[in-house]
Amino acid sequence: MTGRQRADFDAYAGDLFGELVLAETAPATPLARKPLTRFVPGFAIAAIASAAAAWLSQNYGVPVILAGLLLGLALNFAAGDPRTHDGLDAVSRHGLRLGIVLLGLQVTLMQVGAMGVVPFAGLALVMAAAVMAAQLAARLTGQGPSVGLLAGGATAICGASAALALYGVIGRERIEQAQFTLTLVILAAASAIALATYPALTTALGFSEAQAGFLVGASIHDVAQAIGAGFAISDSAGAQATVVKLTRVALLAPLVTLAALWIARAHPLPASARAARVPLMPSFILAFLALVVINSLISLPTAVAASALVASKTMLLLAVTATAMRTRTDLLLELGWRSVMPVLAATLASLGAALVFAQVAL
Repeated sequence: MTGRQRADFDAYAGDLFGELVLAETAPATPLARKPLTRFVPGFAIAAIASAAAAWLSQNYGVPVILAGLLLGLALNFAAGDPRTHDGLDAVSRHGLRLGIVLLGLQVTLMQVGAMGVVPFAGLALVMAAAVMAAQLAARLTGQGPSVGLLAGGATAICGASAALALYGVIGRERIEQAQFTLTLVILAAASAIALATYPALTTALGFSEAQAGFLVGASIHDVAQAIGAGFAISDSAGAQATVVKLTRVALLAPLVTLAALWIARAHPLPASARAARVPLMPSFILAFLALVVINSLISLPTAVAASALVASKTMLLLAVTATAMRTRTDLLLELGWRSVMPVLAATLASLGAALVFAQVAL
């Protein structure tokens, strides 16, 4: 990217990381009160596009996150109007945070412990394989370690929501928003392909229900698609896939913390940018952990968890759609095939490691 293109990009594109930074690190200074109506144009267009994505998903089976990304990119011309900026930025920031926080009501510490030592070790192996493969692919294609961390970490945990959380600690100084959006697109596409093919693969290999449940729960990115693939095999495989997948979700907080520690050494920022770093443990990750603990200590009604899951998916869909709208497609096209390779490498590595572990140890 040329210097002029970068300047144009910075002036045009909304910055999800920048919004996180301002909320976490900006000093408390008195600001002039602005009317709340400034959020309406951006929120309205993001909500309409998200509703269209949900309709496509419900009626045609398109993965909802992928539909939101594609519709957001198609409507990115709307971000050329400055009146949409406040609303789109607010939806990106608050949708991201609230969506990740509400995921805490989907998992308990007991579920993690009930998985057992052997499957947990296998899950750790699969996640490590995804991260290392993404790092290797990023290096071989001439990209920085931040790109590999984003692709590998998102693949290892839970796709788009993990990518959003990781981008909060990596930041735009290390990864351009066009690269981030492309990563989300490839993650959603890879997860959709896995949902369609992995159940048939487990049948062709003659896997037991426990093996099949572990495979899809450990290697499919999206939560709903991983669980859905398990129940497409059998109820027993679906239950196993649910435990394995939710254990991955529970590991989001430690992954983000380790990512913040590692990226600060592997890809340090210039001295002028260091003041803009987010905290080691962002507040929304602390809130996520708090809900995990509450869900572990208190038996909440099933309806509460179900409603929280719907709300989480809605918030993440709004955030992803708004982020896509604030991304310039011409800069996306300039990234080229190399930018796709870390996600593909991580996806294949997680599948390979899950296959080997399921065959050998389960």
